[in-house]
Amino acid sequence: MTELESLIKAYGRHIALPWQRGLAGPQKVLFAVYRKEDELRLRTRLGEFEIATKEAVHGWLHLDVTDFFPAWISANAFRDSYFEEPELLDDTALRGFKEYTCDRIRQKLEDSTADDDTVLALSGIGSLFGFLHVRDVVEGVEDAIRGRLLVLFPGSHAENSYRLLDAREGWNYLAVPILAEFGR
Repeated sequence: MTELESLIKAYGRHIALPWQRGLAGPQKVLFAVYRKEDELRLRTRLGEFEIATKEAVHGWLHLDVTDFFPAWISANAFRDSYFEEPELLDDTALRGFKEYTCDRIRQKLEDSTADDDTVLALSGIGSLFGFLHVRDVVEGVEDAIRGRLLVLFPGSHAENSYRLLDAREGWNYLAVPILAEFGR
């Protein structure tokens, strides 16, 4: 069994457990952690996460955030200035990108087909690297989570600390880690 197969099985077992109601937003977040080298393989297997979710009698929604930055910057009035002088794309400017990202995720969380028994899976999280911290995005939407938010996370997890792409200093978060049963 490959590490991704093990991760999908671990997710299937977890998502099939009875869901506790009345949890706070951070307690409804799941991080499926996989090696950054497996990003493309994971994307080809997203359907297996959906199948596991539906077999557990939950709804499934998916949102790929990969193109969020290009979409935001192309609509930005200052885009030409940012391309000419990238240093202008500082924390203040990137607050707009964070708001854009959180708004798009919130729209999906509030979709008419989403309810207390729906999983929203986020893929393409690695594309936020260098622009936003995943922690800030999740914290920016956690109050809108009705069912579960599944973050497909290319990186590592150790002692309740997550590291995106194994590159940044990790951060502690209350999310439930879902890990392959070996190789970690």
